Amino acid sequence: MSNLLNPDAIFSNNEMSLSDIEIYGFDYDYTLVFYSKHLHTLIFNAARDLLINEHRPAVDAGREIGGDMDIVLEGIRKYEYDPNFAIRGLHYDVQRAILMKIDAFHYIQMGTVYRGLSVVPDEEVIDMYEGSHVPLEQMSDFYGKSSHGNTMKQFMDIFSLPEMTLLSCVNEHFLKNNIDYEPVHLYKDVKDSIRDVHIKGIMYRAIEADIEKYICYAEQTRAVLAKLADHGKKMFLITNSPSSFVDKGMRYIVGKDWRDLFDVVIVQAEKPNFFNDKRRPFRKVNEKGVLLWDKIHKLQKGQIYKQGNLYEFLKLTGWRGSKVLYFGDHIYSDLADLTLKHGWRTGAIIPELRSELRIMNTEQYIQTMTWLQTLTGLLEQMQVHRDAESQLVLQEWKKERKEMREMTKSFFNAQFGSLFRTDQNPTYFLRRLSRFADIYMASLSCLLNYDVHHTFYPRRTPLQHELPAWSDSPSAFKAPLLQEAQAK
Repeated sequence: MSNLLNPDAIFSNNEMSLSDIEIYGFDYDYTLVFYSKHLHTLIFNAARDLLINEHRPAVDAGREIGGDMDIVLEGIRKYEYDPNFAIRGLHYDVQRAILMKIDAFHYIQMGTVYRGLSVVPDEEVIDMYEGSHVPLEQMSDFYGKSSHGNTMKQFMDIFSLPEMTLLSCVNEHFLKNNIDYEPVHLYKDVKDSIRDVHIKGIMYRAIEADIEKYICYAEQTRAVLAKLADHGKKMFLITNSPSSFVDKGMRYIVGKDWRDLFDVVIVQAEKPNFFNDKRRPFRKVNEKGVLLWDKIHKLQKGQIYKQGNLYEFLKLTGWRGSKVLYFGDHIYSDLADLTLKHGWRTGAIIPELRSELRIMNTEQYIQTMTWLQTLTGLLEQMQVHRDAESQLVLQEWKKERKEMREMTKSFFNAQFGSLFRTDQNPTYFLRRLSRFADIYMASLSCLLNYDVHHTFYPRRTPLQHELPAWSDSPSAFKAPLLQEAQAK
């Protein structure tokens, strides 16, 4: 218990010195600004109502069962948002209407496969996928979309939590009522409903109308920006959100003078297209939010620009390479292109990290994990004993290990477990995080704990062939005895 993890720490995948960073860039949503639990409920409810009123799913199914269509649709309206159902990084099999968690090696974690709101038995999963492995061609491609028809979709965005929950609720409703439906159509209609909550401005208007309800006010955001400005760092903002929405949010969390802190502000950037499409020029937005026709020869401080593309941005600013550090919460849309194509350094904001670290610091979790590791070591060492009595003991240990794995999963999320682990393996989410983010942290406020010249050194994680044999570490036997050690 003496080596507890710090929830306010910054963790490094790649060595990086802040002394080399001259320019800091930021996304807006879930990077500079955090939202309260009420926002996902708003998105869920608004998308659910759009689905019922405008997209009207399963109309043919309702006619086929001879029921009143309004009754069929109103049945969907009874479902409410459950903030504890889904986690980020899950995969959705569009054609089978199944939500699941997949590890870094493309294996499905058994017990985390859901059809509607009910878990799918392991035997059925193995039968459907001819095992537990999902082939590469069926997995999500670079941006989390399917690369093989409509096979798989990976949900990487924090805003996707209401979408996963709505998908599961509607699937549950149709399954419970024996309604025959096409899962591909349902997926598209739910996706379009979620999109319309943003595109039609429903979410933006609601937040602007009650900003204190939806935005988590934090003085630390201004403190981070002020610290960087005081040390002569240049700063810019690139967001997909609209101008008036960003302005009101930044006025609330930073102050009326927030634009004075930024050298460049770009709204409605349409990331990730912003990083790849060279054809879209910048447009200036005036104080009334009107788009101007002026040709942009320079990105001026205090002005707001819309659209544009990164190639034009680099030409106008000259901000290239490893002297730029960009922060965002979406691993694909915010970070992937920047690190792979442009050599920028990247920082991932992972809000879930803080709560997971706090769980990992509990005595119950430490004791459970220590015994689980010891039990795994016992199985590995003692499996050489093939007599009947020893085999019975080994089977009991395997059963206990399986039960403890399920217990460990429930510490984080009863359905899907940790964002970062599938049993002993990293998740597919963590694999992408490790690849596309130099550093990651729970929030920007973690920067306040470090000097602007601090160097982040990734921990040297031993490779499997570098680890000592388990049997060579006698202390492992004593590890579960935490209470005895503390008593001593």
